[in-house]
Amino acid sequence: MIALPKKLDPKWKKHFKKEFAKDYMQSLGQFLQEEQAAGQVVFPESQYCYNAFQSATFDSVKVVIVGQDPYHGKGQAHGLSFSVEEGVKIPPSLRNIYKELNRDLNIDIPVSGNLQDWANQGVLLLNSCLTVREAQAGSHSKKGWETFTNSCIEYINQEKTNVVFLAWGKFAHGVCEKIDTNKHCVIKTSHPSPLGASKHGQDFVAFNGSGCFSKANEYLVSHHLTEIDWNLHPNFQLL
Repeated sequence: MIALPKKLDPKWKKHFKKEFAKDYMQSLGQFLQEEQAAGQVVFPESQYCYNAFQSATFDSVKVVIVGQDPYHGKGQAHGLSFSVEEGVKIPPSLRNIYKELNRDLNIDIPVSGNLQDWANQGVLLLNSCLTVREAQAGSHSKKGWETFTNSCIEYINQEKTNVVFLAWGKFAHGVCEKIDTNKHCVIKTSHPSPLGASKHGQDFVAFNGSGCFSKANEYLVSHHLTEIDWNLHPNFQLL
């Protein structure tokens, strides 16, 4: 059985308890136990598995950024989508995110790839899968995590209003397809990866030049909510 995280606000805890009691989560817990018994290295470390929810309380959530898998290299993942721990080389997708921040809001490009400052302001940095086997992307997909994280997104969809969903790439578009756009905002772009950042389609714009961060803030302010300070660190570097 998967243990309920100790540090969790009451509204997230209520939802977690309901989902953790379901058969699919029991099966997921068994799978994770088998991974441990087999000596598999799993990322992120267990204390970071629910970092996205522990950092952004349910009431504080104003923006949701959907990722897919945690990073599968040692020392990278710490439970926040697109984010890496301090001192870790900034991954290519995050470099493009920083470049768009610089273009969109004239924010200096930071040295750190740690997005904890965003999470602390109510940006839910949510990977669809919350764990992964070392060096094996997608190794924990279709084991139950997607059902759980989709239920969390639906919980937000039903119980909150005026949340911005930044849907970057085809996978995130699919995750966000059931969001009620009469009460929330979905901003669809291509994925910020080097292969996708300049692509566009019939119902989404290219990530590069999308202005998604300023658009998110404009939506929040128009609904009398505090905008996100997208700045991360006083130190910066040019890419």
